[in-house]
Amino acid sequence: QRIAGKLSMPVCVLDVGKKFKEKVVDYFINEHKKAKTPNPCIACNRNIKFGELLSWAKSMGASFIATGHYAKIKKCKGVYELHKGGDNDKDQSYFLYKLTQDQLKHVIFPLDKYSKQQVRALASRYGIGEAAKSRESQGICFFPEKEHAPFLKRYLPKKYLKKGPIKTEDGKVIGQHEGLALYTIGQRKGIKIGGEHDPWYVTRLDSKNNTLIVGKNKDTFTKKMKIRDLTFTSQRPKTKTLKIKAKIRHRFPESPAVLKINGTKGTLEFTQKQRAITRGQSVVFYQGSKVVGGGEIM
Repeated sequence: QRIAGKLSMPVCVLDVGKKFKEKVVDYFINEHKKAKTPNPCIACNRNIKFGELLSWAKSMGASFIATGHYAKIKKCKGVYELHKGGDNDKDQSYFLYKLTQDQLKHVIFPLDKYSKQQVRALASRYGIGEAAKSRESQGICFFPEKEHAPFLKRYLPKKYLKKGPIKTEDGKVIGQHEGLALYTIGQRKGIKIGGEHDPWYVTRLDSKNNTLIVGKNKDTFTKKMKIRDLTFTSQRPKTKTLKIKAKIRHRFPESPAVLKINGTKGTLEFTQKQRAITRGQSVVFYQGSKVVGGGEIM
């Protein structure tokens, strides 16, 4: 309110808690019930920030909403393109790949050319000390812990926290897990089966047999994946086979891959093996700085 007063702007507070719980929190819980590892930030961007907020802004007569995402929008021949932000270390385009043309044409990303350091310097210059000194928001916002397991233990029904065997890739039982929903591919900490000098990693969640499969770090690397809910940010490709670069995590670098499209599903094969390709996470496609689209890993 103080900052808005300094800029002679009114402050309106929207209560979207019910929608947030339904579209983000419940989605997060329900996906874990299926032994998937969802990305709630992508769901929040699509449904809340660029869904509820944009809808309200339009109802108030606004032409645009502006957010602090590190990303860029370019208009090319009547088509809105989503590009990576100017600060590659803070780029957030990965989380925005599901935005539609109708959403992109009503969005402004004022920070698209700035680094985090430049933003803090501007905030100081214009007397917005709170922004200049604020800590960066990291992790998932709707629970206080750094790990998701304590939250899931509070809210998942007990049947999804049923204990079961931990087996190696060759079928040897070496421990007991606390419920498949609490684990994710590539995880090392929290498995509680030792291996300090030659650690074990989660390689697969066998829901059918309620079994956690583990292996060594090399066993977490694969090249191929199946994808569902394919979306394309600017326009759908005219060919069914596409050479792109893709990444399976926000912090991962893009890596060359070939995408084969079959309606809203597809297959993707990387040139080099990727670590911990995980069901429920998003894979996002790039051509240069442009976001081509993405989908959910099956």
